[in-house]
Amino acid sequence: MKSKTGRAGLMAMVLAALVGCGAGASEGAEDSTETERASTAPASARPSHAKARLSPEVLQSRWWTWALSEPERTSPVADEDGSACGNNQPQDVWFLAGTFGTQVKRTCSVPNGVPLAFPLVNLIGGPADCTDFMSAAKGSAVLDGKRVDSETIRGEAITAEGVADNPVTGTDGRFSATGCGLWVQLPPLRPGKHTLTIRGQSEDFATGVDYSLTVDPA
Repeated sequence: MKSKTGRAGLMAMVLAALVGCGAGASEGAEDSTETERASTAPASARPSHAKARLSPEVLQSRWWTWALSEPERTSPVADEDGSACGNNQPQDVWFLAGTFGTQVKRTCSVPNGVPLAFPLVNLIGGPADCTDFMSAAKGSAVLDGKRVDSETIRGEAITAEGVADNPVTGTDGRFSATGCGLWVQLPPLRPGKHTLTIRGQSEDFATGVDYSLTVDPA
């Protein structure tokens, strides 16, 4: 994640790359099913199904709220080994995070029966920021040796919320912005071990994460 935002909370531009699967991005956001924002809950409380796709607006609003839900020392984006990957996960989807412009390796346990969602590379800012960002955005990811598709979201109005000392705004509270990026939504993975590799880039910002995922048995 790369940020040009001020600590006063004025969002100018934020870049992030998330662990995920996605290559060969499709043009335009795919039709999606709108779902309500879910409250956070421990892994043991998550349902074993809930596979509906999130709309571009809801997907980005919820992911950014999750990514900004911790101060910098426990941020899932600043995480270097996967120890923060389970922080504040919602009930119906498991989010994955990227980095602030470095490449890391993470090990993460994922609950059985829960879909995954993440961007390859993404941004929040103004409409013009997204236009410039998406003109150069590219990414690829591989799940268990196979490339998977991403969807292109060129700009959606979103509303997100951060906590104090988060590494993007530095303050708590809700804010509105335009969100865009290359995004992936996957159905639940089979129980067992999986590898997930992501690379994302836009202009001079590049990021990468190699994930070792273990899906807990039912």
